Amino acid sequence: MDFPRLDAVALIEDDVDFRTALVERLELENLTVHAFPSAEAALAEIGGDFAGVIVTDLRMPGMDGRQLLTRLQALDPALPVILITGHGDIAEAVAAMTAGAYDFVAKPFAFERLHESLKRALEKRSLVIDNRRLTALSSEAGLELPLLGNSRPIQRLRATISQIADARMDVLIEGETGSGKEAVARALHYNGRRRPQPFVAVNCGALPLEVIESELFGHEFGAFVGATRRRVGHVERSHNGTLFLDAVDTMPLSVQVKMLRVLEEREIHPIGSDAPRVVDLRVLASSTGDLSEAVAEGRVREDLYYRLNAMRLRMPPLRERREDIPLLFASLLARAPIGPNGVTPMITDEIRSRLLESPWPGNIRELSHFAQRFALGLENQNVEADEQDNGLAERVACFEGRILRDTLEVLGGDIAETLLKLKIPRKTLYDKLKRHGLRPADFRRQ
Repeated sequence: MDFPRLDAVALIEDDVDFRTALVERLELENLTVHAFPSAEAALAEIGGDFAGVIVTDLRMPGMDGRQLLTRLQALDPALPVILITGHGDIAEAVAAMTAGAYDFVAKPFAFERLHESLKRALEKRSLVIDNRRLTALSSEAGLELPLLGNSRPIQRLRATISQIADARMDVLIEGETGSGKEAVARALHYNGRRRPQPFVAVNCGALPLEVIESELFGHEFGAFVGATRRRVGHVERSHNGTLFLDAVDTMPLSVQVKMLRVLEEREIHPIGSDAPRVVDLRVLASSTGDLSEAVAEGRVREDLYYRLNAMRLRMPPLRERREDIPLLFASLLARAPIGPNGVTPMITDEIRSRLLESPWPGNIRELSHFAQRFALGLENQNVEADEQDNGLAERVACFEGRILRDTLEVLGGDIAETLLKLKIPRKTLYDKLKRHGLRPADFRRQ
């Protein structure tokens, strides 16, 4: 899914000749125009979910532009309305903007003035509609933000999660830092039969070495100096539910032995206890790197690895699901703190390029930080400075990548059509796709 590039304009104008001329001019700019002779006719067709911008004359017989603005705001306060006014109506147009109109243009006007306002309004409307779609997606049961998206890797992962959510097997979750491994674990828990029971997430790397056994397995009163009360460990707290061991490869080898007993026998032996206690739980685990490499390096017991590796899931990094980045960014932006003026900055072409072309080594965590800075108005300045610092070759490369990506998107990844559209040899196309990290399969419509 990409940012929606809206092109719809609802034009309300009672002057037939002016309306006809303006429709022709707008269509020359590749805009889709819905023309109406009156406000009443427009309201019969336009709903609150209109994916575009309203352009209306201020002075019209019957319902005028101000009254139409009031009615449209009742349908959707975020629907941009641009007023066309005469010179004598400028004061009234300014008052309409105070009441919520997006902009006004005074007759006679240069078309470029209206076109520029339309472009900005369509960008704003795009973000509103995108965020609404995100809200609907986010409300799906068990679907956390990292799992949003329509790319094939994330669709396959969601399908597998649904398939094994009720299974009794333990699961090893692989993925780079910040990619959202815990979101996979939560989805497995909350989509399965154990969802009413506890989900206990433990960052093994954050547990102090001197108390890690007590934290995991618990201890009895008086088990050691300072044990002034009985402690229930994380493993026992997840009884009947799910235990998520994040960064399991950081667990000391001595503790891995005890964890192996939990995995094989489903029982724990708290420090100072006379007898083991049975636990019913599902264990999900993740590692900070390739767990097989940790086994080869002697940091993880081989028997623990094979016990955890009954089922393996992989959370793809952002660079393998680039088409999901706009969706994720818009969702993060909707949750980000807004700057002091209370207005979210516009998503410019430079920001789009940054989102789609950055390698995002920190994955969703890095994207989240970027969204927060952008919402506060800090990133526009950085991007503009970066663009000025880029040389001609870098700018041309970015532009080329954008054209390739847009063409593949429009043509659904069809190589034959792409060759005809771009008028380049097949080998040249494949060389350029490789250079920009683009795969036609990622753009094919299902």
